[in-house]
Amino acid sequence: MNKYELTLVVNAKIEDDERAAAVEKAKEIITRFGGTVTEVEDAGKKRLAYEIQKMKEGFYYFVQFDAPATCPAEVEKRVRIVDNVIRYLCVRKDA
Repeated sequence: MNKYELTLVVNAKIEDDERAAAVEKAKEIITRFGGTVTEVEDAGKKRLAYEIQKMKEGFYYFVQFDAPATCPAEVEKRVRIVDNVIRYLCVRKDA
């Protein structure tokens, strides 16, 4: 099992419950492929470095999880199509 971090940038123009649903969907995807979510950090609303889909702000979430090596590729493949997620990045954390 390796340690990973999934960073999500979620649309800032939606309601809180829709934003929470997008994060929950990402957590479900992680657990479906053998991962265990250890921590979810809500970094709040931040200004984007450049405009994405005519949006200048987004909510940032950092999801820490333990998973086998095959999990991140599957997670990225499915998070790509989750509604209201405008950017994502999954990286391996060194112990």
